[in-house]
Amino acid sequence: MAEAPSGIRLDKWLWAARFDYTRSLVKQAVESGKVHYSGERCKVSKEVHIGATLTIRTGWDNKIVDVIALSDQRRGAPEAALLYCETAASMRTREQLAAGLLYTTDAANQKDR
Repeated sequence: MAEAPSGIRLDKWLWAARFDYTRSLVKQAVESGKVHYSGERCKVSKEVHIGATLTIRTGWDNKIVDVIALSDQRRGAPEAALLYCETAASMRTREQLAAGLLYTTDAANQKDR
């Protein structure tokens, strides 16, 4: 990562941090409200700064990450993971979802109907 800029566009940062494959997919996610910056909906051109908190919804998962570094260049996954840190509460919630603890089993199946 080259020199540290003061702020980077949200779409470039999300793309560099490998949250999506292309900037156009990142743009669609931000515009549809799947990305919140400090708890609020934001625009694609929002400047990301170190220390900001982002909530990113991907499928069934909600990731809450803290920005710890800035980059506008897409690199390998190990380097991209150094740009953010997922909060402990977010990891715990995602693990519970993966284990099936938060899913309801009250849904009627075809036989019960």
